Amino acid sequence: MNHLFLLDLQELKILNLMKKLLFILCLSLSFSPLKAQESYTVNGETLQLQTEIEGNLDLLWNTFDGQYRYFIRTKDGSIQELVNTKNPNTKKYQEEYKTTLNELTQDFGLSADKVNLTLTSLRDYINMYDSTSDLSFNYEPKSKLQSRLGVFGGLTNQPFINNPENVTVPFFGAEFEVYSNTRLERHSGYFNLRTALEADDFKYSSTQLGLGYRYRFINKNNFSIYGNITFVTYTFYYETVSYDDPLNPGNNITEKQSGSDLDVPFIFGLGSDIKVTNNGYITLAYDNLFAIFTENQGNFPIDFAVGFKFNL
Repeated sequence: MNHLFLLDLQELKILNLMKKLLFILCLSLSFSPLKAQESYTVNGETLQLQTEIEGNLDLLWNTFDGQYRYFIRTKDGSIQELVNTKNPNTKKYQEEYKTTLNELTQDFGLSADKVNLTLTSLRDYINMYDSTSDLSFNYEPKSKLQSRLGVFGGLTNQPFINNPENVTVPFFGAEFEVYSNTRLERHSGYFNLRTALEADDFKYSSTQLGLGYRYRFINKNNFSIYGNITFVTYTFYYETVSYDDPLNPGNNITEKQSGSDLDVPFIFGLGSDIKVTNNGYITLAYDNLFAIFTENQGNFPIDFAVGFKFNL
């Protein structure tokens, strides 16, 4: 009987201990979110907000009735809400939050055109601004590859091809460019395809595939100026050649030839992108200036192109 009483007493103690531990756990969980929240008054409305980022710009947020609301606090303590209301006439979202972000970050040339009204997207953007405006702010953005596709056309005198009359011919092509959205955004790689046509006085046409590297030494929000290095080219060509018949001197022979060449020329060029829409750019290019491992055939290089490229 005493043994059963002692057993019941031990079970009661264990049960009470478990109740206390459960109470402490529930209490700590209930108070933990409150530590990250403070009360703010925004446009006459008192709100409990969590601080997601603290820097030159603070990101605050919380959910209200199942809806996420986001706020920006500046260094002077003022708070602005990021909103995205719908136009009652067009039924389209007006994206006012992008205007607010652009106004707050314009001193460092950042653009909020691609920012979404989500915690992840806003966190990346505000972290980027805070790390740009304050070198002591510790933030390393995740690398994300982005791409552009472009088309172009222009005139060239094929400076690396024997062109005795220095004839200029039209060419056209397309380019696929890949770059990063991090601090390496000045650097990019590209793959292009260009076709040069023949002329009456210059019976040579070609289609060339090129792989290269680009560095934007001026990289503003609305325009950039860059240098190109085309490392590798693979060229398909067609030409008409004339020569004296060795068996019948004085008799001229004309024949068509075709072929292909794989080269590593290291061709240098210059270019510029000018932003004209949210995702589109007018591009200007002056390519084939000179090459390290391919000789110029004696003519001053003419290779100008105008095109349009857009973000994918």
